[in-house]
Parts: sequence; C-alpha cells; structure tokens
Amino acid sequence: MRNSWPASISNRPTMLYEKSLRSGQNINFDGNVVVLGDVNPGAEIVAGGHILVLGALRGLVHAGANGEEGATVTALHFAPTQLRIASHITRPPDGAENEQKPPETARIKNDEVVIEKYKAPR
Repeated sequence: MRNSWPASISNRPTMLYEKSLRSGQNINFDGNVVVLGDVNPGAEIVAGGHILVLGALRGLVHAGANGEEGATVTALHFAPTQLRIASHITRPPDGAENEQKPPETARIKNDEVVIEKYKAPR
C-alpha cells in the first residue's frame, strides 16, 4: 500500500485515545492522534502530525502544530469550533454543525485550508 502522507508525519508515533473528550479535556502530543470517540465543544487536541477522530469533532483541533503543513484532520462528523493546520486557522460556517455529511478531511491546498469528502488512499 502506498502512503501519500509526508514522511515527516507518517514516521511519527501515534497516540490512540479510546474514549470521548469532554469540555476542559486536552490532548497535546508530538505525533499523530487517533480518537475512538467524540471531541466535544470545549475539548482540545494539539498534535504535531495528523488528527483522526472516529466520532464527532466539535472541539478545537490543531494538526501539524510544529509547522507541518502536510498534516490533515479527518472526522466522521466534522464540525470543529476551530480548526488549525500548521499556522492556518479557520472555523466552520454558522449552522454547519447540524448538517449530516460523509466523513471529511481538512488539509492545506494552495496556502488555504480546504475541507473535502474523505477518500481512502488506493
């Protein structure tokens, strides 16, 4: 299987967090972070690499916190209060948190944060 992630990210350690994050809870990890649960409003994840949420993302996330613009954020339900990738910051439009959508991924393209439907690597 071909890995399309930059080597600087894919070679980082990965933290597996096996429950939901509630308001006031934080994860700060230099590598990649996988959450098996929800990230609720008021919760925060800061990762040096990718962030994958196998649940609802409704808190603040910062992927590529060490300046890695190749980092991504992926979630089954994508509605963060704030999204950061490297030095780029954005938030969803008002009302977007209630929309039912397929899993989505955020990444940097042409120096902008773009959010697109998740596509599995082939």
